Amino acid sequence: MEKLHRSEGDINISPRRKQWQDENLDAETKALLEEDAKYFLKQALSTPCLNVMHACDGIWIEDLQGRRYMDFHGNNVHQVGFANPIVLKAIKEQLDRLSFCTRRYTNRVAVDLAKKLAEIAPGDLNRVLFCPGGAEAIGIALKLARIATGRHKTISMWDSFHGASLDAISIGGEAIFRQDMGPLLPGTEHVPPPDEYHCIYDCRGRGGCDMMCARYVEYVLEKEGDIAAVIAEPIRSTPYIPKPEYWQIIRKACDRHGALLIFDEIPHALGRTGRMFTCENFGVVPDMLVIGKGLGGGVFPLAALIAREGLDVAGDRALGHYTHEKSPVACAAALATIRYLEENKLAEHARTLGQHALNRMTGMMERHPLIGDVRGLGLFLGIELVKDRTTGERAAEEAEATMYAALSRGLSFKLTMGNILTLTPALTITREEMDRALDIIEVCLTEVEKIR
Repeated sequence: MEKLHRSEGDINISPRRKQWQDENLDAETKALLEEDAKYFLKQALSTPCLNVMHACDGIWIEDLQGRRYMDFHGNNVHQVGFANPIVLKAIKEQLDRLSFCTRRYTNRVAVDLAKKLAEIAPGDLNRVLFCPGGAEAIGIALKLARIATGRHKTISMWDSFHGASLDAISIGGEAIFRQDMGPLLPGTEHVPPPDEYHCIYDCRGRGGCDMMCARYVEYVLEKEGDIAAVIAEPIRSTPYIPKPEYWQIIRKACDRHGALLIFDEIPHALGRTGRMFTCENFGVVPDMLVIGKGLGGGVFPLAALIAREGLDVAGDRALGHYTHEKSPVACAAALATIRYLEENKLAEHARTLGQHALNRMTGMMERHPLIGDVRGLGLFLGIELVKDRTTGERAAEEAEATMYAALSRGLSFKLTMGNILTLTPALTITREEMDRALDIIEVCLTEVEKIR
């Protein structure tokens, strides 16, 4: 049987998905799904699709049958909620003013967005390039690192995700994207991620994390001697949340060995972790910061590379040069998004509500032996299901059963690594809505535990 690589999300070819569809979808929905599958290339994480979306608003999505779901997935684009009226208003107004900016020209709103990002980014991160998506921004960062250092090698993490383009999967660490895709970029060294629960150095068995994984990155930097950049997600979307010392050790090691530190914050920048930028939780400023997804307000695809002043060294090269690089409409959406985040103090809300949710999840772990670990930073939350807490064996089948049971009760979320319920709601969610979602998960866990 074909191996199901579950690292990035739930696989759309599992039998349980078909069973859920057979039991829950009507004839009209199934007909549209069949038409979709007829024209779109099949791929394991999207086509064929699960269901048909009809509407989205705030924390909610609605399917063709009129059923509403709290969306704790959202592809991480919905920091300010779906169909945010402030964002939509800015887009409509910009369409009437200037709908496109041709190459070799700039425009007021693009400059305003670049200025705003330079103002709110930490440290001396004040030089910006825009592009349509996160994978493209990662590519720009890789090129700039090569130009700035005169080197090409990188260090990145196994199980990481930086996009689906060939350069992004080369530094990424997931088999579903990398396997049988070679040759990939040369010089892409990989190291174990800072996953304390499944640490390959058995830090749990040794009494807790002692930064061996950080020291291994330092070791590779020293042994290779010519690394251009360490590129990583400051927290992985499972989430793995390292201790601040982890990144502080690596920041110093990069400086000592002449390597750049690039943070991929595409899924969680802009308030989700309780700070505007995720790295602010660790007291570390990278040399480059890549953001995207929610930057376009859940409407427009837009990503940005934010680099420190000293990396403005490629004036004679083409780093990005994307057709929609300075899209005035996308930039208007992004400016409105950032203003809404700031004016409504959504980062602070994420920090407070996230702690409440984490406290509740900790209580759930005491009642449910299926839960091996809970973790979170702001409204980036994870519940890890295991068959045995001592061994940490992943409970993939049980996690999938929980996901579909929750979907039937009006809650949508993503599975990561096959067994982690990854919960990333819109930052506009209320405490009551969060409690309702956690109540659904608890009911589903009870149901699944009874039939194990």
